[in-house]
Amino acid sequence: MNDNQMTPQESRATWGLGTVFSLRMLGMFMVLPVLTTYGMKLSGASETLIGIAIGIYGLAQAVFQIPFGLLSDRVGRKPLIVFGLVIFCIGSVVAASTESIWGVIIGRALQGSGAIAAAVMALLSDLTREQNRTKAMAFIGISFGITFAIAMVLGPIITHAWGLHALFWAIAVLTILGIVITLAVVPSPATHILNRESSMVKGSFGKVMANPKLLKLNFGILCLHILLMSSFVVLPQVMEHAGFPPSEHWRVYLITMLTSFVAVIPVIIYAEKKRHMKQVFMGCVVVLLLAEIVLWAAGLHLWAVIAGIQLFFLAFNVMEAILPSLISKESPAGYKGTAMGLYSTSQFIGVAIGGSLGGYVYGHAGAGAVFLVCAALAVVWLLVSATMTEPPYVSSLRITLSELAVKDSALQARILAQPGVAEAVVVPEEFSAYVKVDTKQTNRKALEQLVSLA
Repeated sequence: MNDNQMTPQESRATWGLGTVFSLRMLGMFMVLPVLTTYGMKLSGASETLIGIAIGIYGLAQAVFQIPFGLLSDRVGRKPLIVFGLVIFCIGSVVAASTESIWGVIIGRALQGSGAIAAAVMALLSDLTREQNRTKAMAFIGISFGITFAIAMVLGPIITHAWGLHALFWAIAVLTILGIVITLAVVPSPATHILNRESSMVKGSFGKVMANPKLLKLNFGILCLHILLMSSFVVLPQVMEHAGFPPSEHWRVYLITMLTSFVAVIPVIIYAEKKRHMKQVFMGCVVVLLLAEIVLWAAGLHLWAVIAGIQLFFLAFNVMEAILPSLISKESPAGYKGTAMGLYSTSQFIGVAIGGSLGGYVYGHAGAGAVFLVCAALAVVWLLVSATMTEPPYVSSLRITLSELAVKDSALQARILAQPGVAEAVVVPEEFSAYVKVDTKQTNRKALEQLVSLA
């Protein structure tokens, strides 16, 4: 078998964990396009409380994301993933069984408390070899985008046909399916691999948080999800007031997602291949700003609202793809996992702020004010992004070291001397070297050959 070809176990791990991750994300996202419209029928519901119900999921995720990731090193990846899915399922059942908005808020908080993303990525590292890990993680990333698109379409269809309670029951069933797949399909690793590319490192948060380039990117994902959640608090109601019934909203999301996916791929390729990521990044912020202005000016003109939604998701889907890539490029060698953990936390804080802020502003000043607040935030984001520099076009690699190589005190210097190597950190106790490389100048095979000569 070709070394770069996945083994049956690696394929099972990739497909199994990708499916578990997607089922959970499906449960999270299906609620977004319907909670504002159908949730207002719940006892005690108001625009502000609907916003809290949307955002509290993100708050719980932000609180538990890093602790769950670190805990998985001690209790095991699969037990923690199953535990997180059980909590998520309980939250879904609570939300499905209530007639009160407060019951939905409690249910959503419980859903968010089952923060398993870091444990999923760590288990994927345990079950895949270095040369196939990037492919496996790329599969998870692609499944995330596809899941988001499916959820936007499926949520309104299920809710219109059977109601909001049925949607939460469906989410609970999907979560149980995720537990079954975790236990029956995903292999159990023989050992835990401490891989700083996918796992968080204790004591390193200060170093990563003090990095100004990473701070700007974390601010970016924070803003992106504030815009998403704030806009989704009001968009379903805006479309309904413009004469488009909730039962038909899925059509808008389907067309929007298909169009944006087709348009996004060449933009991402252009940004990477032509090395113009900063320009594409700033262009997306401008498009998001334009989308909020269009939505603010649209009033009850349905086609203007749809145009604003299309603009928003064109930029949103590009940003969702390039922001993790930028984090990977800018993170110090050996700290990618920690950087991604703080990035995810920033994302969920954005979800929490966006839902709560959108609901509060909508309840007190109307939909137009929400779009204006979002536009103002986009302006601030644009000013911050203007201070960014073009990122280094490097990839992060982890090279496994032999006992002999670990004892070579000159190994790190020799790796750094190779063409295309920007950073290198040798961690003897982990039998690993973490390297940032320009893959146009060198590659994993060349570096592994260098290390093997030590």
